[in-house]
Amino acid sequence: MSRTRGDGELRATQEAATKRQEAVPRSIRNTRMPAVLVLMSLLSGCGATRPSKYYQLTVPADAATAAVEKSGAVPVTLLLGSLFTTHLYREDRIIYGNGAEEMGTYEYQRWAEPPAEMIEEVLLRELRASGRYRAVSIRRSNVRGDFSIRGRLYDFKEIDGRPIMARVTLELEMRDLKSGATVWTHYYSHDEPVSNKDVPAVVAALDKNVQNGIKEVVASLDEYFAAHPVK
Repeated sequence: MSRTRGDGELRATQEAATKRQEAVPRSIRNTRMPAVLVLMSLLSGCGATRPSKYYQLTVPADAATAAVEKSGAVPVTLLLGSLFTTHLYREDRIIYGNGAEEMGTYEYQRWAEPPAEMIEEVLLRELRASGRYRAVSIRRSNVRGDFSIRGRLYDFKEIDGRPIMARVTLELEMRDLKSGATVWTHYYSHDEPVSNKDVPAVVAALDKNVQNGIKEVVASLDEYFAAHPVK
């Protein structure tokens, strides 16, 4: 008898629970699943990443394949070495500076190549395009040369201020490979005003600064060889 009474009480309890569940408005019960879906949608959206933008310097046309040596060209082969620099300019981040000591990098605005390598390429192409030398090659190649040029890149960054500036500072030297003596040096440092407060304007100002600096370097080399004719 006690067993039969227990089963009846269990069935009564289950029926009561079912009635309480049915008493909950359907509109409330139906909001549970959409709420879960909304939460999942928000969580998946957190994983979306902002696309990066890449920039590069203007590179002059390469005249390395010219078959005819221009009249008046200096009969020497120049070998270009690497620009020594901080690891920041060996990476692809665009750098900004606050004051004399603090520097930071933009997360989604980057260079297509490390700044030091881009400047090396601009110098190489500009010297070749000038037609002033018998040949201009990379130092790490197997080409034998008469003079080697190498240098150091100190600054290639945005400088905060009013106005914002794009600073480029580099120093180059040329060594006579026969004597081993350093025969020419050139130091360039300039702050180019930035037209707008955005990264593309900073890139444009840095590009202009580099182009002006390289042209100054090429002109200085011309002056050296004019004053020291190669026989």
